[in-house]
This record gives sequence, C-alpha cells and structure tokens, in this order.
Amino acid sequence: MIRIAAVGDVHIDKDVVGRYRPALEELPDKADVLLLAGDLTRHGTEDEARCVATEFGGLGVPVIAVLGNHDHQSDQPDAVTRVLTDVGITVLEGTGTVLDCGGTRLGVAGVKGFGGGFAGRCASNFGEPEMKAFVGTTERIADSLADALHALDCDVKVALTHYAPVPDTLAGEPLEIYPFLGCYQLGRAIDSAGTALALHGHAHHGTERGTTPGGVRVRNVAHPVIKQAYSVYHLLRDEADIDSHSLVHAGQ
Repeated sequence: MIRIAAVGDVHIDKDVVGRYRPALEELPDKADVLLLAGDLTRHGTEDEARCVATEFGGLGVPVIAVLGNHDHQSDQPDAVTRVLTDVGITVLEGTGTVLDCGGTRLGVAGVKGFGGGFAGRCASNFGEPEMKAFVGTTERIADSLADALHALDCDVKVALTHYAPVPDTLAGEPLEIYPFLGCYQLGRAIDSAGTALALHGHAHHGTERGTTPGGVRVRNVAHPVIKQAYSVYHLLRDEADIDSHSLVHAGQ
C-alpha cells in the first residue's frame, strides 16, 4: 500500500510559518510522500519561498510540488523553484519523478496547468491572436503533462496539478469562473496514461472528490477544502499491480 499525503493552496508567508509544522512532523508515521498542489506562496516572492522551505523542508518523507498561479505573481518562478529545490523539495513542470515506496515504484508527473474550461463550455483555439495564445498555452501545458506521465517507468502513476482537470471538484464555485479554474485538456492527458490518481488545488470553494471521463479518481486538496494540514490517500498495492486505475481510499 502506498500512502500519499497531499495539500495545496497553503499561501505561506511569515505569519503562517509554523502553522502546519506540528502535523507535518508526524508525516513519516502516516505517509510515504507529500505532494504539494501549488499556490505555496501568497505572491510568489523569493522571501515567501523561503518561508515555504522552512515549513515543508526536512520532513522525513520526500516532498514533491508544482507551482500555482500565486507562485507566478511576482514573475519569480525560477527563484521560487530554486529555493524549494535547495531544501530537497522536487518541483515538477512538465516533468516526473519516481520513488520506491516499499518495493512499489510510484511515479508522479506534474504541471501547474492552466484555464480554458470543460467540454461544451470551453475556450477554443480560434479567432483573435490573444484567444489562440490563451488556448495554445493550455494545450501546450496539457501535452507536457501527458508526455511526462507516459515517460514514467513505474508501477503506479499519479498526476499532480494546480488547476483542475475536471469540473466535478469545482462544485461550489461560481459557474462563471470554471474556465479560470481548470480545463478538460488536463483530464484528457491524465486519462491517456493509465493514471491511478490525480491531485489538484486552486478551487478554494470546490469539492474534494471527482472522476475523469476515463474513470481516474480526482481529489481537490486545496487547504480550504480539506480543512487540515494534509489528507492521506491510500493506493492499494495489489490492485495497483493488477489495474492501473486502482481504488483510492481517502483518510486523515
């Protein structure tokens, strides 16, 4: 059994440092890995990234992250990434990594993602250059997620994004902002690669549980949704060995 802890949208700054740490110190007894689903900072500054590094560095389990839109606000994503990697946090963007979890190889592929909407109510790559650039960005990022997932040499695959890959986990958000919270192209990428679980954040007023059209379990782990330092999801090893769409159990 693989135990995956996850949280997103923690929006760390100096006033938040220490809030999550007591629960995080218990991670080695509860999880094999911690996944961070973006919006780790408030405004994407290097100083805020150092606060994230203080909070989430040196936990005794591997930590894997993607950045979110807040982490890009100050146009310093490279600096934010550098600060996090310096304390051992793996930051993914169109890339993947593989961990040995008790003899089972867990592969995680991640991207920030982007908006665009969902089937039947989405932007299209047509018209003005600005619209084509917007949707082109969505498509490029989703393609990079698909490539990263397909490249993983592992037993079980997990997709980590900030933006949502399905509308299910947006329930509770105003319908008018769905196109700014995620896109169907991410879900299509996830379905293309035999993924066992997809984790995202971004939708603070959304719902935890959803499913892609292809049947992959999706979990919105934004802190305002899960209302705890992290949630832990169990991937059953025997089922994962038999079927890549293995059953996911959620727990504390």
